[in-house]
Amino acid sequence: MADTGQHHQHQQPQQTYERYMGGSPEAERRICERLAAELMRVQEKNRRASRAADLERALHAKAALGVENARLRFHDDLPEALRGGFAQPGASYPATVRFSHASGVRQADGAPDLRGIAVRVAVSAEESHDLLATNHPVSHARDAREFVAFAKAMAGATTRVRKAVALFVKLPLAVGPSTAARMRRNVRAGARREVTSLAAETYWSRSAILWCEAGPVRYLLRPHGHGPTAKATRGRHDPQYLRRDLETRLARQDLTFDLCVQRYVDERRTPVEDGSVEWRESVAPALPVATLTVPSQDLDTAGARAASRRVETMGFNPWFTTDDFRPLGNLNRARKAAYEASAAHRHGLRFVTGEPLRNRALGIPAEAAFRLLNRYVPWHRLPLAASLLNLVFLRKALRRRNLIDTDTHEAPPKTMPVPAPPDERLRTARSYDGSYNDLSRPAMGAVGAPFGRNLEPVHRPDLFDIPNPVTVSRQLLHRDTFLPATSLNVLAAAWIQFQVHDWVNHRRHKPGGKCVEVPLPPGGTWQNTPGGPPERVMRFAENEGIELPGERPPILFANAASHWWDGSEVYGENEQTAKYLREPDGGAKLRLDEGHLPLGPNGVPLTGFAESWWMGLSAMHTLFAREHNAVCDALRHAYPSMSQESVYHTARLVVSALIAKIHTVEWTPAVLATEAIDLGLHTNWEGPPGSWLQKLGLWLLESHSLTGIPHTLPDHHTAPYSLTEEFVTVYRMHPLIPDDFELREHHFGQRLETLGFRDIQGVAAEAALRKTGLADTLYSFGIAHPGAITLHNFPRALQQFERDGEIIDLSVVDLVRTRRRGVPRYNDFREGLHKQRLRRFEDLSQDPETVARLKDVYRSVDEIDTVVGLFAENPPHGFGFSDTAFRVFILMATRRLQSDRFLTVDFRPEIYTPLGIDWVQKGGMKSVLLRHCPDLAGLLPRGASAFAPWRNVQDRVSP
Repeated sequence: MADTGQHHQHQQPQQTYERYMGGSPEAERRICERLAAELMRVQEKNRRASRAADLERALHAKAALGVENARLRFHDDLPEALRGGFAQPGASYPATVRFSHASGVRQADGAPDLRGIAVRVAVSAEESHDLLATNHPVSHARDAREFVAFAKAMAGATTRVRKAVALFVKLPLAVGPSTAARMRRNVRAGARREVTSLAAETYWSRSAILWCEAGPVRYLLRPHGHGPTAKATRGRHDPQYLRRDLETRLARQDLTFDLCVQRYVDERRTPVEDGSVEWRESVAPALPVATLTVPSQDLDTAGARAASRRVETMGFNPWFTTDDFRPLGNLNRARKAAYEASAAHRHGLRFVTGEPLRNRALGIPAEAAFRLLNRYVPWHRLPLAASLLNLVFLRKALRRRNLIDTDTHEAPPKTMPVPAPPDERLRTARSYDGSYNDLSRPAMGAVGAPFGRNLEPVHRPDLFDIPNPVTVSRQLLHRDTFLPATSLNVLAAAWIQFQVHDWVNHRRHKPGGKCVEVPLPPGGTWQNTPGGPPERVMRFAENEGIELPGERPPILFANAASHWWDGSEVYGENEQTAKYLREPDGGAKLRLDEGHLPLGPNGVPLTGFAESWWMGLSAMHTLFAREHNAVCDALRHAYPSMSQESVYHTARLVVSALIAKIHTVEWTPAVLATEAIDLGLHTNWEGPPGSWLQKLGLWLLESHSLTGIPHTLPDHHTAPYSLTEEFVTVYRMHPLIPDDFELREHHFGQRLETLGFRDIQGVAAEAALRKTGLADTLYSFGIAHPGAITLHNFPRALQQFERDGEIIDLSVVDLVRTRRRGVPRYNDFREGLHKQRLRRFEDLSQDPETVARLKDVYRSVDEIDTVVGLFAENPPHGFGFSDTAFRVFILMATRRLQSDRFLTVDFRPEIYTPLGIDWVQKGGMKSVLLRHCPDLAGLLPRGASAFAPWRNVQDRVSP
């Protein structure tokens, strides 16, 4: 067919006919993500309104036909200008076809509605093309905002009255009266005509796509060779009459449609961005290019019914195509995120947590009241009930404003092949690298995913060395006298390092590679390598950053560990390591050498993460490797038919969840020893206690807290899940580590020996543990106090610490890393977490000597390092660290649980086994200790966690 003479228009560059909502592809992407979330809420509302057991598609919920044996064949005389990609003369491809009703709620075929068709053309195993069209030439919506506003207004509208309210009340409130009127006209024009046969309808794409070199086109599917039937007498009474018509037709003949394209002319008459404008055939003729054939068949066979069920599980998306046929226009660009979200939600891969109207309505004034109150009275000085509610609203504010997405997203959207469904094994087991925890976004939280942010990063290379971090360390961090935390034991110090090694790991350049150089104060020298010469700079390996496009500063870093709470410090962060740590021949248990971790060639035990190794870590890793094996034995005994692989993965789930529970309801309340925190954290895991008044308050203001997080759905809130650089910063708790340790025998309290940290660090750690024994080691740590998290208490042993062939001052490294990663300085840090700024040094500390040193080191309060400010801050009564650090904690502590599928929707007996759920729910740190060291039973504290000081056995030998 000849060219129409508009070839010069078809060659116009993309930007002449595409405009991005919000002014840029990235701004539009963020809008589309929010709209996609709204559509998932529409699905939920439609499900509730229709009382359906399962979620339906957000739109086109009811299918009239689904077949897999259709075929699309391009015409032999396909015009030269329209040839490209899979569109070639005579080319024929198998196709899947679904006819549907446009509503998101199933209703009788005679109800006023639009009808649709979805076609998937399979070109090869790697290439397919989804074509979506509706039996009205224009959309009721100009753009995605209007489209979603209409869907929200109509959600749950299953009766005439509700539909009228939606169209004449809700819709005008959402988009304005004039826009609502235009949308109603378009909807009526499409839906008021009674449809007698879906085979006799014409279906228009309504949005444009690129057609190779031909430029933008809209396409339509027009019936070929079969006209409308006479009006069916049973149409008004049979809710499935359109399905019956298709069954009858296909029983005797093929259904055929001409695929036609209309080519772009100009922005006024054939706009790309406005879906509400019809491309009239008088302006853009419909050129037939291919024929779609649904072959004659009996739809009432087992094979046809099975094919129909498979079609119903499919998620169609116009972006399942190639770049040559890329969708165009805002409606289409929004479809990618919206259709992905809707399909994932329908298949149980993505979830929506709604907020009841009462919580939204009452929460606004309550939050404002607490915000005003906190100007005069901090949350921790309020009565218990008020302080708990205050924390609820503080967490809400933090979730809204302090979760910053650092992922690199595609903007504008890109075409893609149809994604393969997740491996079924990943539905019931954690992956080795943390991928597929969120089955709809496999890379979220996996090894290599970037650290997120709670605050906008600040990149100031001019301040990297101001003030000199070595001076800061010597004046404000160095431990002159050990300051103990008398409410805790050293197991608490070992535990948090055990946890941090599961959560975070910034990859470093190898020794000799890219490094950081910190100039020393005048007259100072440093030995950077064992046996190396004294130098005037302190040197250590730089972190490996993620390269960012454009002029963006290098402040994004990947996590070399999984972000999830998955026990990777025990199991490893990849499949190779995990399998190597297991017993030979695919056994379910972890390898142990007479109850101890086997040694690697470097003398350090083989485990998931063995950096910065010392005796406390060796004890923790040994204890939980034994715990894994105990779970394996229990599972094999209870479920003899379970495979070794299933036993291993189930035991990993159980141990990881038990670790998360211990940290949530035991370690943290021990460190933040207040009634409000203890109650709040137990509520996180178990739900609120039996007080009807407290439950009523939560029902009115925050109903999500009425059950423990394990009984809720995953919720990432305002950003994809990740741990953050600020989270890393507040967990810099090195002052917990003492410089020397007294080891004692637990039966008689006899002192065995006193060792310095260097004597139980690195290759010496496991030898010391085996010599002392696990029980005596745990007892020795249980009766000893860790250091307080405060200034002037950084372990001396860590200020000259050998690691990877380097000698480093870890206190200097902590300061330098925080600055270079763009974490704001302390005053900006606390303001960003909704605390008042400091005006003078005396606002930070009441100790005159500390204030004097701060003034000597820093020129102003705005210059104070974040780590220094967190250590200097006077914490609330009972707190082991500052209220500012606590704000990151209260945000991220629940997030680590709430985002994790295996600690929410899949924390259930079907996944963990009934034994596994019972093991977690009834277990704790004390049960772990006693399972593997039963002799310690009489030494554990009564009425307190295992991280509180243990009973000290009196040494009978001492005078």
